[in-house]
Order: sequence, then C-alpha cells, then structure tokens
Amino acid sequence: MKDEYGKLGHCEVVGLNIPQSSFKDFCKIYFSLYDKKGNRPDQLGDRGGEYRSIIGYPGGYSNVELTSIVKEVSEEFGGVVQVVEGKGNEEDRRGGTWVMDNGKFPFQMGELYHQFHDGFAPGENYPGEREGGGIRGVEFFFTF
Repeated sequence: MKDEYGKLGHCEVVGLNIPQSSFKDFCKIYFSLYDKKGNRPDQLGDRGGEYRSIIGYPGGYSNVELTSIVKEVSEEFGGVVQVVEGKGNEEDRRGGTWVMDNGKFPFQMGELYHQFHDGFAPGENYPGEREGGGIRGVEFFFTF
C-alpha cells in the first residue's frame, strides 16, 4: 500500500542548500552511499516510487553544467548508478538516480515523524557528513 504522498507521485527527499562550489564534493558523498551493484542500503525494505533516488536542482537534467558533474562523479564511483532525467511519478529502481528540476518539483516538508531519524535497517549507518539527524535514505533535493 502506497503512502499518501506516494499516491501523489511524491517521494521522500531531504531539502539542502548547497553552495554550487561544493556541489561536486556533495555528489561524491551521495554516490559513496551506493554499493558496488548500485543498491542503496535502504532498498531492501523501502521500495516503490516514493523511495526512488532523486537529485533536484535548477533546470534539472537540462542544466548541462550540474548534470555533467553528477554524471562525472557517478562514473568515478564505477558508473553503477545510472543518471536519468526525472519527469515526475517514476518508480524506484536499483542503480538509478532521477534528476529533477526543483523549479517544477519543489521541496515540500514531509510529516514530522520523518524529520529526525536515521536509517533503521542494517547497512544504514551513514557517514559523519550526515550528522544532525533528519536524513533518511539517499534522496536529496538541492537549491542554490
């Protein structure tokens, strides 16, 4: 059964403001969270479109500068995560990250109970860069 936000085509994300000068470094952290087969640690339990991996930034996939950085870093990590254009309401899939236009698909605050927890499943021990709580999975949404 899909959560209410899943029925609307939404997915769980984390809203972050990242300086554009730090975007590549952030992408390195992002892709380091996947295993060598392109799996996220939470994908064994959390499945479906509401758990798909997305990256959102101005212009989305058509933003050549940022999309080239995302693809370049994905390749540095073995290219096991395919970077594709997101158009909304996609399904989750292993080894894939949807790139969204955060102007068309803006961040929206989710339920309060989702705000301050980390992973629950084995393997969801996230790195120190994620200190501060409120981060779950590897879905991120950027604004510059």
